[in-house]
Amino acid sequence: MRNKRTHKLAIQSKSQDTQKRFLPYDSKAISRTRQDIQSRNTALRLAESEDPKNYKLQLLFNEISDDALLSSQIQNRKQQLFTASFSIKNASGDKDDEQTRTLKNSPVFRQLTLAILDSLYYGYSLVELNLQPNAKGDMVPNVTNLPRTNVIPQKGLFLKDYTQDKGISYRDMPEFGTWILEFNSNELGLLNKAAVHVLFKRFAESCWSELCEIYGIPPRVLKTNTQDGNMLRRGEQMMRDMGNAAWFIIDKTEDFNWATGVNTNGDVYKNLINLCNNEISMLVSGAVIGQDTAHGSNSKEQSSQDMLWQLVQSDMEQVEQYWNDTIIPALVNIGFLKGEVFFEFDPQEDTQQLYTRTIGFAQYYNVPPEFIKDKFGVEVLERIMTPAPTPGATKLNLDGDFFA
Repeated sequence: MRNKRTHKLAIQSKSQDTQKRFLPYDSKAISRTRQDIQSRNTALRLAESEDPKNYKLQLLFNEISDDALLSSQIQNRKQQLFTASFSIKNASGDKDDEQTRTLKNSPVFRQLTLAILDSLYYGYSLVELNLQPNAKGDMVPNVTNLPRTNVIPQKGLFLKDYTQDKGISYRDMPEFGTWILEFNSNELGLLNKAAVHVLFKRFAESCWSELCEIYGIPPRVLKTNTQDGNMLRRGEQMMRDMGNAAWFIIDKTEDFNWATGVNTNGDVYKNLINLCNNEISMLVSGAVIGQDTAHGSNSKEQSSQDMLWQLVQSDMEQVEQYWNDTIIPALVNIGFLKGEVFFEFDPQEDTQQLYTRTIGFAQYYNVPPEFIKDKFGVEVLERIMTPAPTPGATKLNLDGDFFA
């Protein structure tokens, strides 16, 4: 019992030591304020100045990432990558089943891959690794995403407080490359290009909602003798009891006229929202996918999915490069992976196209049942040979009558 207790205390002590931050930072309260084009331009100028600061731009990115369409497009592109299988292979190119299984069962794969993919949208990602015991007591790597507001990749600085100027040169630290990993696209990210469209879309939605309120519940006006206190109080009570619509009271001698505006049912706002949605889809997915139901078609949707798949394949190549150049050397140094290994996505096959080709080959060649089971998941025994009909043979129709 004493040895088990000593071993448990040693694991806890080691876990507490490894939880110490190499790059500590101060947590700050987030204030949500209305974002507009002016605030976006201010954040952009601050990020592109000679003494860059990225916290305003990153706070803007966090704000616009709540947009439903933008979030769904980004998640759709990410999840297509995560549905692809991968392998850890040794130097000779053979699959290492044990280490592949270890990485698939560990959350570190998804956490680090998400950090790589987020660098495409936010511009960069900086993560910190530490060892923590799992349920079995084994020390496994844990990933902590450092706040992008505190990172200045243009100068290689990490700020403890993003409003200050003094920081730590994280690229000069001995832990960089092993415990501290950086994924940098060397750009401001796709969210910088999507920010304008999301802000205009919010403006159009806000104006459209106000228009719905005006059309649905028009304001009311009452003319009375405002010099008479009793009549004024009685008029106020009447307007309150009549409903929740906006109201006002003017004197009988005063005149009020409605300004003549543009007669519209909201089409101008709808068109602006549709334009912004299409631009967001084009930016993230390379095409408008699943939105234009009025003018859509199956061939158009298929070509859009093909364009998206090309972008996902490009993401796969970048993920492979980061895993082989940055992550695997770090995991080997930590001891999570062993030997000279490399990361690779398994070749992706178009099942529909493969099925069409298989049907064509089956007319002239024998296709092994094992191939059909492996590729399509259908277990077959043998091919049924259907003889060609003989001219003039007697057949039976659906009514049970024989005919030649």
